Amino acid sequence: MLYMWFGYLHAVVVERVRRIQRLAGGEAGQGTVEYVGLILLVSLLMVGMVAAMKGFNGKQGTELADVIVNKIKEAVSKVAFK
Repeated sequence: MLYMWFGYLHAVVVERVRRIQRLAGGEAGQGTVEYVGLILLVSLLMVGMVAAMKGFNGKQGTELADVIVNKIKEAVSKVAFK
């Protein structure tokens, strides 16, 4: 008798989840948006770090900034849009 109750409860929960998923159908692609936001955040941090390093008069700061800029340029040149 108890297993019948669990079966009914499972069916009700599954139906509610399906209804919620139909209502929240506009969330398709949300993960992509979050990844793009994360990439933009990291890019802004890198740009800020390069700007801060170029502000130093020392040789190490400019060398590090040049290395970062060159690596970013290499990565961007490898991206191919199809």
